[in-house]
Amino acid sequence: MSTLLPTADRARTARLRDALLAAAFTADGLLDLLGAPAYAALARSETVPALRATRGDGPLETLVRLFLLQRPVAQGPAAAALPLADCLADGWLLRDGDEVRASVDVRPYSGPDGEDWWIVSDLGCAVGGAGGIAGGSGGPAGVERSQLVLGVGGASTTLAGITVRTPVDSALDLGTGSGIQALHASRHATRVTATDLNPRALHFTRLTLALSGAPEADLREGSLFEPVAHDTFDLIVSNPPFVISPGARLTYRDGGMGGDDLCRTLVQQSADRLNDGGYLQLLANWQHVEGEDWRERLSSWVPRGCDAWIVQREVQDVAQYAELWLRDAGDHRGDPAAYAARYDAWLEEFEARKTKGVGFGWITLRKSGSEQPSVTAEEWPHPVEQPLGTSVRGHFERQDFLRSHDDAALLAARFRLADEVVQEQVGLPGAEDPEHVILRQNRGMRRATKVDTVGAGFAGVCDGSLSAGRILDAIAQLVGEDAVLLRDRTPEAIRLLVEQGFLTPVTD
Repeated sequence: MSTLLPTADRARTARLRDALLAAAFTADGLLDLLGAPAYAALARSETVPALRATRGDGPLETLVRLFLLQRPVAQGPAAAALPLADCLADGWLLRDGDEVRASVDVRPYSGPDGEDWWIVSDLGCAVGGAGGIAGGSGGPAGVERSQLVLGVGGASTTLAGITVRTPVDSALDLGTGSGIQALHASRHATRVTATDLNPRALHFTRLTLALSGAPEADLREGSLFEPVAHDTFDLIVSNPPFVISPGARLTYRDGGMGGDDLCRTLVQQSADRLNDGGYLQLLANWQHVEGEDWRERLSSWVPRGCDAWIVQREVQDVAQYAELWLRDAGDHRGDPAAYAARYDAWLEEFEARKTKGVGFGWITLRKSGSEQPSVTAEEWPHPVEQPLGTSVRGHFERQDFLRSHDDAALLAARFRLADEVVQEQVGLPGAEDPEHVILRQNRGMRRATKVDTVGAGFAGVCDGSLSAGRILDAIAQLVGEDAVLLRDRTPEAIRLLVEQGFLTPVTD
């Protein structure tokens, strides 16, 4: 099989995009054609239901068989679905006797506002692709497994969902892969730069952007911040090769540095690459080291002058972690002795580093320039509402507010209860008073926090019209408490409600 990749001639690629749209080769079109069970099965790399649903010769069935199921099709149906001469000339399709076959995986993807996009990756390397992930038999022949470029997976969509999407002048997608983050950034950044150590990844990013009708990006080859010299950016996003492994077998996942040094280095060097007020957002794995608090360890990575929000979503013990990535590489399907040796090498590496577990989550930095930076490291394995970018921006805006308001200024401020916050009362049935009151968010991080009756009453009255002090004075009169004492003891509780997003400061 040829290892040559398609070219991205803009005019011919536009004609291909028009053909994909005309055939409804989109995320919605696939769901309509395949139905929910077959669509879900395809995401699990099970192709039989999709094959049964695409037995016709219509354009959409043909495109699904070509690009998703990666089956050869006759030239007649292919010509009816695509500009066949263009696709053959540019290398999207390869001639195979009387049939044609795809040279790459082309996968419909729905943008945040319903845009019809397509992500291009190596054959068999799209998450849920016909051949499964690059381990085992996946991937095109003639390409080293270490150089394979994967499509969109859960990590990619998670990062896209948490990214702050305010309009910016410049954005950097560090470790771009198939270009999904660069594609998202093209919607709200005037200039997009994308880097990768793997030159094949840069080529796939060019294909993804061209086929999706996005502006061209500035593509640069190299590791971490090396390709961007002294450039600075308003937004840096990265889904880096964060897997903590003994060695660097697979470029798309293994960073090649010891332990979690790659993620640490990326965080520590980011301040010099960010403009004032700029964000760094990345996914990461980190070690849980014996005798160290993981929160303190990661907080020490944060460079001076930066606020940070570190969220741990999951923790695995070292055996689970090794098994996960050995399976990702397909090692469990090979020689049992080789599998055991590699497994042992992972455990040996963890033992040498005193690693007891591995955390996964996201890290967001903002270059605030503050001499009193806000660094929050927390564990939050619970469901959240995606996209979360607005909530992430709100977190840092609230930190600015709290940092600039002492208790007196806090009581003079006005607040509004966040949207879709509900109150729950917990206690024995028939009891006159609840044992405790819980405020629960149904948006964003979906937090819950315990409050007393004063806190619940305060939050319920916050509609932005009265200052916090005036509300407390009214509550004190209502419950017969000394207003001065209530004002003295309540600011700490108000700060917590603001920090966690239950209350939003109101500004004129």
